[in-house]
Amino acid sequence: MDSLDFVKVTEAAALAASRWMGRGERDGADGAAVERMRETLNEMDIRGTIVIGEGERDEAPMLYIGEKVGRGGIEVDIAVDPVEGTNLVANGLPNSIAVLAVTAKGGLLNAPDTYMAKLAVGPKAAPYVHLDATVSENLAVVANALERPVGDVTVVILDRPRHKELIEEVRAAGAKIKLISDGDVDAAIATAIDGTGIQVALGTGGAPEGVLAAAALKCLGGGFMGRLKPRNEEEVARAKEMGFDDVDKVLEMSDLVKTDDVSFVATGITDGDLCRGVRFFGNGARTHSIVMNSQNRTVRFIETVHHLRAEPSHRHH
Repeated sequence: MDSLDFVKVTEAAALAASRWMGRGERDGADGAAVERMRETLNEMDIRGTIVIGEGERDEAPMLYIGEKVGRGGIEVDIAVDPVEGTNLVANGLPNSIAVLAVTAKGGLLNAPDTYMAKLAVGPKAAPYVHLDATVSENLAVVANALERPVGDVTVVILDRPRHKELIEEVRAAGAKIKLISDGDVDAAIATAIDGTGIQVALGTGGAPEGVLAAAALKCLGGGFMGRLKPRNEEEVARAKEMGFDDVDKVLEMSDLVKTDDVSFVATGITDGDLCRGVRFFGNGARTHSIVMNSQNRTVRFIETVHHLRAEPSHRHH
């Protein structure tokens, strides 16, 4: 399956979501992107199963976990996040992306919709870090691997009250911090791409997003580790139902992405570390996407000019 075929899926989602940029309505952007992403997947010659999507069937009418997509053909498992960073789009902030990962059947961990403690780094540091090491130990080995002082290592962390201690530990270790409001998939991937200025991603975020980030880092040769952090007994039960006997297990790359053939595609909605956002002009738009495949270790940046059909203007009621 050519990963390039899937770029039109994230492009469609990004174009739909970008029309909602800055309107303050996170659900509008998400709804529009979900619908277009699903339509585009259903036009493809695949027998796809959504393994990470908008949620369980009862709470998500479209792109729910287990939904079948495509017109028939090669069997694939698909993980999607039509708008990674809905708040970012709603507020016109950087780093929102439309994301998709695809593998052969059974290639991705079916992550429960709970939290996950995460650690992401680029290829050079990947062999040396561990989720259970202390923050200062991890930052020391990253600095060593990158042959730079700890003071020149930048850690990206979601700006949340739960990360207060983590932030203090990173500062105590002497590293720099970039706090982000949302969008930890983008941040994790940025650790493995030169020129983003980010070397480490730490902290707790959504578990499904963890699998998406791991898929991208697998393509880039980066490192990713996670551990489920259920917030209550119900989430523990759900994780066990999904096959997690040991909820506290450290999830390594091979647990999250169980295959050597994974493709990862993302299209920028707003400008970001990985991709530029959607830009409209006259009767068209330009999208910027990143397409990667783990087998041939290629990373392609694809710029596409879309000629859009004229749409009726939105009337205010």
